[in-house]
Amino acid sequence: MRRSGTWMTIWDDRILELIRDRGSGSPTDLSDTDVIRVSPQHVSRRLSTLADHKMLKHLGNGVYVITEEGEKY
Repeated sequence: MRRSGTWMTIWDDRILELIRDRGSGSPTDLSDTDVIRVSPQHVSRRLSTLADHKMLKHLGNGVYVITEEGEKY
């Protein structure tokens, strides 16, 4: 996969894949997987960054969904 700038990390790839496959995700849900091996706090920061870059949309209550831009990535 081609990263969309230097701001992305390997965890961002995994987060986008999981949210795409599951339909949505939150920091706790995502950090409880075998794929993501970082704290919920770290996942929360990455989710926020991905939302800032229009890859995810924050629905509230810590839940995010993938956007069209995130799907294209």
